[in-house]
Amino acid sequence: MSEGFYVVAATDEIKEGGQMYVELDGTELLVCRHQGLFYAIAYYCSHAEFALEGGSMKNGCITCPYHGAEFRLEDGSVEAGPAFEPVRVYPVRVEDGVIKVCVS
Repeated sequence: MSEGFYVVAATDEIKEGGQMYVELDGTELLVCRHQGLFYAIAYYCSHAEFALEGGSMKNGCITCPYHGAEFRLEDGSVEAGPAFEPVRVYPVRVEDGVIKVCVS
């Protein structure tokens, strides 16, 4: 860990369009690779607390696989309902082929 960032995976462990569940200090999150970038977002949808894991990703957003709520990967904002509350996003660093996430 450096400056509050935890190592979560090597970049080659998450293929383009892939997702990985991670738990850090009791915080459940989803690490996603979309259009060559890595994002870390809350694991659960703000609408009905179902997992976002398995949701499709396109145009910088992830869609909840259960009710279709759509969130921006970059900032967690809602792009489509039924959700109206954003989901939390976490800072990500990629250094020397390693993905690091800060949950503080």
